[in-house]
Amino acid sequence: MRINYDLHDLQAFVAVAERASFRQAASDLFLSQSALSRRIEKLEEGLGVKLFERTTRRVQLTNVGQTFLVNVRTALDGLEDAVLGVADLAAHRTGTVTLACVPSAVWHFLPEVLKQFSERFPRIRVRVHDESAQDVLNLVLAGEADFGINFTGAEDAEIVFEPIYEERYVLAMRSDHPLARRKKLNWKDTVGERYISVAKSSGNRSVIDAALAGVEKHPLIFCEVNHVSGVLALVEAGMGVAAVPGLSVLPGRPDTIVGVPLVNPAIHRTLGLISKRNHAMAPAARTLFEMLSKALIRERAPRSR
Repeated sequence: MRINYDLHDLQAFVAVAERASFRQAASDLFLSQSALSRRIEKLEEGLGVKLFERTTRRVQLTNVGQTFLVNVRTALDGLEDAVLGVADLAAHRTGTVTLACVPSAVWHFLPEVLKQFSERFPRIRVRVHDESAQDVLNLVLAGEADFGINFTGAEDAEIVFEPIYEERYVLAMRSDHPLARRKKLNWKDTVGERYISVAKSSGNRSVIDAALAGVEKHPLIFCEVNHVSGVLALVEAGMGVAAVPGLSVLPGRPDTIVGVPLVNPAIHRTLGLISKRNHAMAPAARTLFEMLSKALIRERAPRSR
């Protein structure tokens, strides 16, 4: 059965029931008594029941009206909670933001921005997925992350890629290594070094392999590790050297590991904020996205030691 009534009809019903007076209810709702009466009549006709017993002296709910009042109050309270919940989200008072990013971005870029965001919006929960480049892209494409920080995705038609930082690859080595004091290194200078690399499944490996495709002299890999963090652990242990993104060594172990820029060829990767095309972010996610964008654009590539 389709019932033809609106929210104002329900509010009018509750007002009359609570005040037991059409006159008082009409006054509180800024309506004429005749307009209020028409709303109640419309509601009763739509429901097919009588909600009030009316005499010249009093207005009283029928038994059906009493049951209906309980249900209407519950419905109106639920509607109010829903509206307030949306308002809270729009005002950044509650909610969750999910961000996916490559690990070096977590370490270098996120802490200060997330601290500022949390101070401004303490009830917003932030979930960070620090994953490989491909996993970051997949999370954004699947809608499981509101946005991401990644160096892949620009070629994907479903992704909007906003470049924000160009990162240079460096040769990571212990600070006591003979090459550690060099300002830059040619790839041919690394020939003969015990070279540690990330696995072929890594996005970093793809970037390096593509850049070295035409280079005759470069080091041979003697050990492969899945993640840059593992590579750096082996470098720190003195097992060899590794080409890694500059950000991965700058904030970490300043007294143990040095990163020297590589040239001929110099290898770079562009980090960007990625989001799904034609997907509207929630207000809180959009705010964090814009905060990160401003912070990353201001960032200047730090100097390697």
